Parts: sequence; structure tokens; C-alpha cells
Amino acid sequence: MGGILLDVDLRHLYLLDILVLTRSEVHVNLWCMKLQSIRGMNDIAPPESHIWGKIEDAARAVCRAAGYGEIRTPILEPTELFKRGVGEATDIVEKEMYTFDDRNGDSLTLRPEGTAGVVRAVNQHGWAIQQSILKLFYLGPMYRHERPQKGRYRQFYQFGIELLGVQDPLADAEVISVGWDLLKKIGIHDVELRISTLGTDSCRKPYFKKLTALLKENMDLVPEDFKSRIEKNPQRIFDHKDEKAQALAKKLPLLLDELDEESSQHFKRVQEHLHSMEIPFVVDANIVRGLDYYCHTAFEFTTNSLGKTQNALGGGGRYDGLVEMLGGRPTPGVGFAMGLDRLALVLQEASSFGGVRPDLVIVSSGKESVSVSLKVARELRGRGISVEVDLEGRSMKAQLKRANKLNAQYVLLIGEDECASGMAILKNMETRSEDSIPLEKLTAQLLEKFVESFHQE
Repeated sequence: MGGILLDVDLRHLYLLDILVLTRSEVHVNLWCMKLQSIRGMNDIAPPESHIWGKIEDAARAVCRAAGYGEIRTPILEPTELFKRGVGEATDIVEKEMYTFDDRNGDSLTLRPEGTAGVVRAVNQHGWAIQQSILKLFYLGPMYRHERPQKGRYRQFYQFGIELLGVQDPLADAEVISVGWDLLKKIGIHDVELRISTLGTDSCRKPYFKKLTALLKENMDLVPEDFKSRIEKNPQRIFDHKDEKAQALAKKLPLLLDELDEESSQHFKRVQEHLHSMEIPFVVDANIVRGLDYYCHTAFEFTTNSLGKTQNALGGGGRYDGLVEMLGGRPTPGVGFAMGLDRLALVLQEASSFGGVRPDLVIVSSGKESVSVSLKVARELRGRGISVEVDLEGRSMKAQLKRANKLNAQYVLLIGEDECASGMAILKNMETRSEDSIPLEKLTAQLLEKFVESFHQE
């Protein structure tokens, strides 16, 4: 068996375990190993990453306008944080978390959602004590070991906001409005806002008791994977995907019909505020948030762009007991999270955003014109104008062809003839109009044109 050479794909390295060979008899060609990303964890590159950048820029702009500041929490957190904050009976904690013991023997988890980490940070640093109202937003990767499918991945990205310290239903409406405004700002117009209420413990507990009893009476219709959860969160039957479960859910009483006065008034005022802001919505009693910490308002943003099974863009609600549950003083809270993967997918399929489109492509030829183009490009870039220059010494014809491929807004021609005449030619690639610009005033006049163009946008 000596001298055997194996070219081994990493995914198939386990086959070596079944070979009856000594280590010295097997030489693995390390250079031939094919390294691949982990299933459900994707590489994001241009032009797709341009779409992501647009979404993130819009999210920051909307949050800045509404007074929300960015918070960045660790990707790794103590496992106990999610057991307590998300709920041990949830799918996330029971089935989906990436959990491991570190070298100190501490159980750590890659964050599966953002709210628990934000609240942990608020408690740890005493921010809720220092400020009566906290308005925070986050952007970043989350991790769940789910079956990868279109728009649902094991490493996924979320944008979310948290408003802490306000009990009034006006806070619920403001949080919803931030999500609505973001979706409109990035160009997703086929959006439906669905709202409901989870009430308070005073009405939810007796309702859960009644619902649990009815589910036990119809155990033959209850999906096998749901039977163990009947006692913990029976309301999740309303968003179960099984056909028998959906048929059963239609026959069950709704929490909306059994609200106490406090819950009813809170939900009524949220709707009044949404009407005042002219944000359309539908009341959907079947909205059930997947995490244990919600009360009162629950909502989802959906679209028909991704089909019926993966139509949710994001959602959230009120969680007045979470801060206290995680060791802080009683503090009301409300927030939401949106999946950036889903948003990017909608925009990509709708072609709302293309690739990175440069403001200007400089086409040059000859040593003198190349020097001018490099100087001008650097000065314009310093003012936030996107400029492409030729880096390969191609012909002007090839450079123009590339400018068309890049879908440039303007092309600046600085060839040998232009250098001799002292005049560069600026072409508007949309209108096909041309302007002559003196080389000695090139940067100043280009800046004036682009600044004016940016103001018009």
C-alpha cells in the first residue's frame, strides 16, 4: 500500500477512517483539498453586497431620523441568556442554537436573535437607570441550525430596533413606523402590516388554560412535534405549518375575543396611532410571536414577492417583562427585527438595485492624460464621488466599452487630442449630451456638477 496518493475533498475526509492504512502509507495532497463554506452560511459579494449596503445605509438613516443609536453586542453570549430570554420551550433553544463549551467549560452560544443581547447589555451597564428612555438599533449576523432554504440560512443577518422605558401604546406605533418607513425607503412597496395582541397575563393565562384543554381533547389532530409543547405555549398551534394543525386552529377560540380591559384599550390605541400616521394595517388574530417574552402588541411585515411560504420580512412586538426576567429592574420594551437576507432577496428579484454604479468613468490615453486622470479621480473621491479609472493601459475604445458595462452616469474623455487642446470632454451617458471643460478647471467644474446633482437627488 506504500506510496498511495489521495486527492481528498474535505467533505469526504471521513472516508479515511475506514481505510486500513497506517499514517505513513497515506499521503494526502493538501493542495487539492477543496475548502467550502459551511452549509447555510453564504458569501456575499458584488453586485449583491451593493444591495446589502444600500439597505444598511437606509436603516441607519431611518434610525438616525427617529433618534435611535447603534449598539453592537458580542456574537457569543452565555447560553443561559437565551434559555431565559428566548424561552426553553421554543424551537430556537430546543433545536436550533449553536452551543458549545469553551476551554473554561462555560456554555456559550452564537446569538440566534438580537433582543436578548441588547437587554443583557442594558442591564449590565445600567443604561436603563441612567436614562429613562433608550432607543437602540443593531445590524449583524445571527445563527440558527435550520434547514437552509431560499431566504432562510444558518448564518443570517438582522436589523432590529429596541425602545425601552415607555409603556404607552405610542411607543408601539413609533417602532412599527420605523420598520414601515425603512421598507418604503428601500423600495419595497408590496408590503402588508399585520397586527395583533398577545394581551397581558391576566387574560392570557386563563385563555391558555382553555386552549390547552381543547388541544388535549383533539390530540389526534395535533402534530406529533407539537404535543410536547401544548402545556408550554399552546398558542403556537396557530402558526404551525401542518395542514391538520391549520384546520384545527380554525376551530379554536381566539385570544382577541377574550381580552381584558387593559389589553383591549392598549391594542385600540395602537391602531388609532397607526391611523393617525396613515400606516395601513390588517388585524390578524393568528399572529403568534415565536419567543416567550412578548405581551400586548405583536406585528409582522409581509410581502407577496417571495411567495406564500416565505413571505415574512420581519416582525416584533412588546416585551414588558424581559428586562426584569434577565435581572434588571422592571422596564417596558418594544421592538422588531427584519431579515436583511429577505430584504436583499426581494430587491434583487425586483431589480430595485443594480450593481455598484460609478458616478464617473475617466477614459484616458497617453502618459500626460493618465496623470491628469489619477489626480482628478483622487480629488473627486475625496468628496464622496465614485470614480473609475483604467488600471490596465487599455485602448480608449476598450475603456468606453467598460464604462458602458459599468452603467456609468458620466464618462470623462482625456485623450492625447484633449490634452493638446486643453479641453476634456464630459459625456452624460443617459442623455448623450456633451460638455467641454478646460483642463485647468476640471476638478472645480466637476465638483460643482456632481454636488448639484447630489442635491437634486
